[in-house]
Amino acid sequence: MPSSPHSAWRANALLILVTAIWGFGFVAQRVGMQHIGAFTYNALRFGIGSLVLLAFVPLLRRFNPPAGRLEGRALLKAGAAAGTLLFIAAYLQTAGLAYTGAGKAGFITGFYVVLVPLLGLFWRQRTSPFTWVGGALSLAGLYLLTISESLQVNPGDLLVLSSAFFWAAHIQAIGYFSRRVEPLSFSIVQYVAVALFSALVAPFFEGNTLSQITAAAGAVLYGGVMVVGVSFTLQVIAQREAHPGHAAVIMVSEAMWGVVAGWLLLGEVLTPRALAGCALMLVAMLLSQAGSYLSFSLPRRNTQPEVLKTDRSTSL
Repeated sequence: MPSSPHSAWRANALLILVTAIWGFGFVAQRVGMQHIGAFTYNALRFGIGSLVLLAFVPLLRRFNPPAGRLEGRALLKAGAAAGTLLFIAAYLQTAGLAYTGAGKAGFITGFYVVLVPLLGLFWRQRTSPFTWVGGALSLAGLYLLTISESLQVNPGDLLVLSSAFFWAAHIQAIGYFSRRVEPLSFSIVQYVAVALFSALVAPFFEGNTLSQITAAAGAVLYGGVMVVGVSFTLQVIAQREAHPGHAAVIMVSEAMWGVVAGWLLLGEVLTPRALAGCALMLVAMLLSQAGSYLSFSLPRRNTQPEVLKTDRSTSL
């Protein structure tokens, strides 16, 4: 809970900045895909992001001190498991952004917010009526966003939609492992895992030249330094004082920032049909977050983990 009105305002302002960084990250991914492949892009930005986070470790330790949880082999196993899910999710989303707009991708990715509590049912986690209503609205919104009036589907939209399922699984994995290993070290290990997995796979599927990588340097640096490193650091600092309910609502605005970024930097304009889909998706995400927060707050066993991102996960 916030310690004072001033600290609450500061925390909310930082979270708004974080979601803006994430939203503009969709544009960085789309620009990067114009020059290099998705595996190469993710290998570079997660590698850079891991180095940035390592530089920020002393600062982050002040706001998130180690809790004495398991380290060593347990940490490596947890980081590799979560990193595998993040690797798949990041690849599908990044590859999809080569064929679809940043704004649409932001809202389609946001479907993971609805999926997280629904996946929790397999682990007997408590959900709420808000979640079911949000799920129904999100399906209607996805229909308007991804299926045209002529019943055609953009392959990029399908790739991004597929990534939403892995983002949701990744959030569930974070909820499980973060109780068993130290969160900051866990986050760095999984980012390193994504960079290594991507670097190992890239040569078999992509033949990027040095000139292509150089052309994508700005997008890669933004994705690594800002989206992975800086936003994670700011989020840790902000969520120490932010009200969980306020933070949940603010974080949903990532998709809206994606629309703004796509319009400002790429000239993307959504059709009325797509805007209607975005509106339904936004309401669905807000309802799902409200249901998740209420379920998390109730003193019951087996409640679902709060749907707040403990690391950067959607537009990474």
